[in-house]
Amino acid sequence: MLVITGDVPSQLKGENVFQEVDVNSVFRPITIQSHLIDDPQKGITIIREALSTLKMGKTGPIHLNFPKDILQAEIDSYLLEEPLLQEKSSLLLGELALEEPLLVGEPVELKAESEEIPFNYLKQLIVNSEKPLILAGAGVLWSHAVEDLEIFIEKHQIPVATTYPARGVISEDHPLSLGLIGLRGTPAANFAGKNADLVLALGCRLSERTRKGLGKGSVIQVNLDETVLRGDVNINGDVKAFLEKIKETRFKNTNKWLDELQKYERNHGVFTEFEETLLKPQRAIKEILEGMGDSIVVNDAGSHTTWVNLLMKVKESSSLIFSGGFGPMGYGVPAAVGVSLARPHKHVVVVVGDGGFQMNVQELATIAEMDLPIIICLLNNQSLGIIRQWQELYHDGPFQVKLNNPDFVKLATAYHIKAIIADSPGDVLVAVQDSLKLNKPLLIEIKVDENEDIPLPQ
Repeated sequence: MLVITGDVPSQLKGENVFQEVDVNSVFRPITIQSHLIDDPQKGITIIREALSTLKMGKTGPIHLNFPKDILQAEIDSYLLEEPLLQEKSSLLLGELALEEPLLVGEPVELKAESEEIPFNYLKQLIVNSEKPLILAGAGVLWSHAVEDLEIFIEKHQIPVATTYPARGVISEDHPLSLGLIGLRGTPAANFAGKNADLVLALGCRLSERTRKGLGKGSVIQVNLDETVLRGDVNINGDVKAFLEKIKETRFKNTNKWLDELQKYERNHGVFTEFEETLLKPQRAIKEILEGMGDSIVVNDAGSHTTWVNLLMKVKESSSLIFSGGFGPMGYGVPAAVGVSLARPHKHVVVVVGDGGFQMNVQELATIAEMDLPIIICLLNNQSLGIIRQWQELYHDGPFQVKLNNPDFVKLATAYHIKAIIADSPGDVLVAVQDSLKLNKPLLIEIKVDENEDIPLPQ
C-alpha cells in the first residue's frame, strides 16, 4: 500500500500553524518507510522507488508526505522515464554459504548470481531430521509460493502448521495440514511444534503467540524482513526462492512421525448445538460458516473473532481476512469494502460485534453507494464482550462496557441497506443462505447471549 498525505507548506513546517502535526513521526512506527518530500524532483524518484519496492520487496505500507508547495510544483516530464538505479538487495535468493554452523540470530544474505549452493550445514539439519515441521506464515502468500509449498510438502511428506495470517495457504482439509499453531493452535499443531526436531519457519515473524506452540527443535527461519529473524539459522530472503533451492534435498521417511501426529485433533471440539432461544454466539458463528458457501470471511476484533478462529476450517488462501497483530475494533466493515473491490466475483461476509461496528458505521454509505454484495453479520451482545469478561475475571466486575445500542435495522435502512434480525437457533443459517442469493448488501443483526464468555487459552 502506498499512502500519500498532504502537509502544510514547507516554509511553515515547525511553526505550529493551523492543521500542522508531525505526520512522519505518526506514520514511522506503522510503515516500512515514511518519507517527507522536500524537493519536487526527488519526490518523483521516491514515488517510483516506492512503487518498485512494493512490487519486489517485503510487504507493508510506504508513506509519502508532501507539503502543499511541493505538490503544486511543476517537474520535467523526463523524470518519469529516467531509469531507476537498482541497488543490490536480498530480495532474490541465490548463494547460501553455510559450511560452518551459524551463531544464533546471525542472518545469512542470499544473492541472486550464484549457480552453486554450498549449504552443508543447512542440509545437515534437514537430512538428520526425523520429525520436521513447516511453519508457514503470510510470507508464503506475499512471495506467491502457495503452490510451491504444496508441491514441496507432498513430495517430502512434511506436516504443515500455520500462523493466523497464513491460514488456508494449505487447505486445512489437506492430510498434511495441522492447522493453526500457538496461542489458539490446534492440539495437533501445538504437539508437532513442541516435539519437532526441525522447524522450517517460512515467511513468519515468530511472534510471542506463535512461539507458545514451539519446543526446543532447531528453527530455520526465512524472511525478507531482517528485523524479525530470531531462529537458530536465519535466512534473509524470499520464501519462494528458498523452496526452489531446497526442493531436491532429501528428508528422512516421515511415516512414523505422521502416524504419531494422527493421534491429535486438528480442530478445537467446540460444542455448538445449543437449542436455547437466547442464541449462543458460538452457535451463531457455526451457522454463519455453514451458510456462507465459498464466501470470503472478514473478521473484526472482539469475542466473535475467537469463535470464528476456533470453528472455521480455512480451505483457501486469503479466504479469512482479519486485522492482524494490532487487533483494532472497527476494522471489519471498511476491510470488507476493500476485499469486495479486490475480489468482485466473490461474496464477502463480515463478522463484527456491536461495539466494533459502530466505530466505522459510516462505511455503510460506501457499501450502499457502490452496491457491494457484502453481508454484515452483526453479533449484538449489548456490550464490549471480551473487556467485560476480563474485567469480571481480574477486576471484580464490569465497568463502562454496557452498550446502549441504536436500532441497527433502522440504522442500516437509513443507509438504504436491507436489514433483518436473527435471534433463534436455525435463523442465522437461513438468513445467510438467503442473503447470498440477493447479491446485494445486507445487514443481519444477530442477537446473542450477552453473558457468554469465550474459552480462555491454556
